[in-house]
Amino acid sequence: METPSDRHAYPAHWEADVVLRDGGTARIRPITTEDAERLTSFYEQVSDESKYYRFFAPYPRLSDKDVHRFTHHDYVDRVGLAATVGGEFIATVRYDRIDATGRPASTPADEAEVAFLVQDAHQGRGVASALLEHVAAVARERGIRRFAAEVLPANTKMIKVFTDAGYTQKRSFEDGVVRLEFDLEPTEASLAVQRAREQRAEARSVQRLLAPGSVAVIGVGRTPGGVGRSVLDNLKDAGFTGRLYAVNKAFPEDLTEIDGVPAHRCVRDIDPADQVDLAVVAVPAPHVPDVVAECGERGVQGLIVVSAGYAESGAEGRERQRALVRQARTYGMRIVGPNAFGVVNTSSDVRLNASLAPEMPRPGRIGLFAQSGAIGIALLARLHRRGGGVTGATGISTFVSAGNRADVSGNDVLQYWYDDPDTDVALMYLESIGNPRKFTRLARRAAEAKPLVVVQGARHSGIAPTGHAVRATRLPYATVSALLRQAGVIRVETITELVDTGLLLARQPLPAGPRVAILGNSESLGLLTYDVCLSEGLRPKPPRDLTTAASAADFRAALEEALADDKTDSVVVTAMPAVGEGPTEDAELAAALSAAAATAPTKPVLVVHVELGGLAEALSAAASTGPNAPDAPDSQPPRPVPASAETSEDTPRLIPAYPAAERAVRALAEVVKYAQWRRDAAEPGKVPEYDGVDEAAAAALITELLAKEDDPRGVELVPEDARALLSHYGVSVRETLPAPDADHAVGAAHTLGYPVALKTTAPHLRHRADLGGVRLDLADETDLRRAYEELTEQLGGPAELRPVVQSMAPRGVDTVVRAVIDPAAGAVLSFGLAGAASELLGDTAHRLIPVTDQDAQGIIRSIKTAPILFGWRGAAPVDTPALEELLQRVSRLVDDHPEVVGVALEPVVVAPYGLTVLGASVRLAPPPARDDLGPRTLPVAY
Repeated sequence: METPSDRHAYPAHWEADVVLRDGGTARIRPITTEDAERLTSFYEQVSDESKYYRFFAPYPRLSDKDVHRFTHHDYVDRVGLAATVGGEFIATVRYDRIDATGRPASTPADEAEVAFLVQDAHQGRGVASALLEHVAAVARERGIRRFAAEVLPANTKMIKVFTDAGYTQKRSFEDGVVRLEFDLEPTEASLAVQRAREQRAEARSVQRLLAPGSVAVIGVGRTPGGVGRSVLDNLKDAGFTGRLYAVNKAFPEDLTEIDGVPAHRCVRDIDPADQVDLAVVAVPAPHVPDVVAECGERGVQGLIVVSAGYAESGAEGRERQRALVRQARTYGMRIVGPNAFGVVNTSSDVRLNASLAPEMPRPGRIGLFAQSGAIGIALLARLHRRGGGVTGATGISTFVSAGNRADVSGNDVLQYWYDDPDTDVALMYLESIGNPRKFTRLARRAAEAKPLVVVQGARHSGIAPTGHAVRATRLPYATVSALLRQAGVIRVETITELVDTGLLLARQPLPAGPRVAILGNSESLGLLTYDVCLSEGLRPKPPRDLTTAASAADFRAALEEALADDKTDSVVVTAMPAVGEGPTEDAELAAALSAAAATAPTKPVLVVHVELGGLAEALSAAASTGPNAPDAPDSQPPRPVPASAETSEDTPRLIPAYPAAERAVRALAEVVKYAQWRRDAAEPGKVPEYDGVDEAAAAALITELLAKEDDPRGVELVPEDARALLSHYGVSVRETLPAPDADHAVGAAHTLGYPVALKTTAPHLRHRADLGGVRLDLADETDLRRAYEELTEQLGGPAELRPVVQSMAPRGVDTVVRAVIDPAAGAVLSFGLAGAASELLGDTAHRLIPVTDQDAQGIIRSIKTAPILFGWRGAAPVDTPALEELLQRVSRLVDDHPEVVGVALEPVVVAPYGLTVLGASVRLAPPPARDDLGPRTLPVAY
């Protein structure tokens, strides 16, 4: 609750770093009384035209009274925010609460007048749009539901900021002024606008790091060796197309170049006419702050910090890392690292190897992100080399190894890959996911355009890797993994599977289904492949044995026949070497398989070979990786590149070869599941509207209940309040009456009507019928008194057991429905059958909230014990449509009210007709000040 004493408290949680349209960063924070000089200086740099648009009259300077008014706020009815770069204002926004007549007002007035001013040099960078998102969030937090703005008709830029925001608005024209009024409640359109701006800005910030026009390497030694010199040599050897600079404060003053690269003692010494886009920092950690300050003052756009000695080294290093990020963002720069391996861009227009990789990877269409430098090296080697694993040369488009990922993370790189025309497949090695909620959202959108394959390391250690600061999650790894799979992420367990699956996706189209044809010259290898297909959930046909005498022509004919079959979605070819075969035979077989595959360009083909050294290389040589996507028109951003299922008939493709059937089939099974997800995502489900939902009444009750509690951790509602809240969303909980003694139990039974159940509600016995704490079908008073006596004699006194009486529900299947707000993953709905067996086996399904009709159907059917709900062993099927409706009502409650942080319905007895909720608990807590539906913001510098 807001009190007079906190109306003037500085709201530190409003501070945020944001990425602007051009990829630079700015800091948004509340304006304070100490900002008078900054405000005056800022106003002096604004053009007369912009001042006129702000005040509707010539206003050359601010008076002392103006400065006082614009720097003194109560942060409730009068709020001012500033966007800063380098500590100086570049834009401001303020709102003043007004009443229906337009005069200054206080709560409960819910309208405010808003006005912006952006320095001319920073107009067009999206500063006003970012400020609007943040000031709208602030206003909603303070109980303001509507903004009003008056704008001169000639101020088209500001009118566009308001109209493009996506809010529901009204527009009028009076006395030569355009008046705009818009509701601040987020709409589908406003969220879409916000997400699109976020994607463009973050993608642009990564592009500035991956496609710089010039690079300065700071910390270059005069002699070969050392980190800085190695990075410089790698940049040169890769043929970087831009300008290079070698920087080291220890250089002699008369040193002008290092191996032909201009040498300078300081970044500031570089010719001011030459823009320095990217700096690679390879100096000891204590010297990094000075380097960052020099780069910021020089206008460098981004940093790659390969220096170690940060959060991976302990508490002191963690604080050093926080300071590094804060300092860099002050100057509008983004950071890869610290403790980073570097970045690579193989585009012929860039050829950037700003990393410790001694060899430039081959160009290709796979994007690669690794948090670990060691794993990054291993992945680059596997994708680069011939021989071993999945053989054949395969290249990458871009590579980012983020180290401690204090700033640029996998989320940012995903934003870049989403519409990168040079990337068809994204591979990610993650040791931690700093913001799973955002990652899931971005992954779902990216996966609709191109495959995303992820392997997560350190997943069973229970702690984040050294140097990684992440939000704590209460969800087990399996749950987070399941949620990401629902978002279209292809989850694999090992680096080998990451490469196997990625290469199949890069080389072959998506299959139309799980039907697999198997053919080859080894009956045993074919049968092994068949067995693996079954175990991986595929639908294989009986293997076709071509015998060991099969020629290349026989393979081609058999493959063409299999591909022509309408009942085949993909083909696995098994090849066993014959005695005396050599390179000529390998090349003939490779050419035959490639020619046959070309007859069905929409069906994937894989090869399983056993120690057939030359075949894999021959398959790689038998076709090229295909042409690059055509350039998009300059007038619009490039569209996401479709996955390889769209491969045209005239596009040659590589056939991946695997040394083991298990590896080939597992990769295929993952691709089949992803292809099915793509088809399902093309027809997304809906969140239906149900009768009996009173959102306003629920909100009022929540406010009332929270007002009674001072604990910021929240409150567990008593059963009566939980039933009342759930009833506002059409969820009826069967009433229970307390039974502190046998007489009260009998009285409760008379009130409810026989037959009844007698249950304990003690925490250690609740929902544990197997421990004897429940007596069912008590038909009369005699049965009830006997059961009460047995219960209290066997398990304890009434004060300990807390017995209750409840009327019997129709027989059915006992299930459990839960919803929680996880600090990392967000709102999650869970479902499973009740009982110890389901808990022990972990047979629970999960979906992210809000749950659609398709999600509700899927969550019920995805548990292993689902057959029990559908008439297993002759039992009557239960009312699953009623169960789906219940799941969606609970989802809607949690989605509508962020204060609802936990719901548990246990048990929910689902009968052949209808269902009964026998127990319910609800937990409330104050809503978070910011969530993933809030304004765009960069993660806090940990």
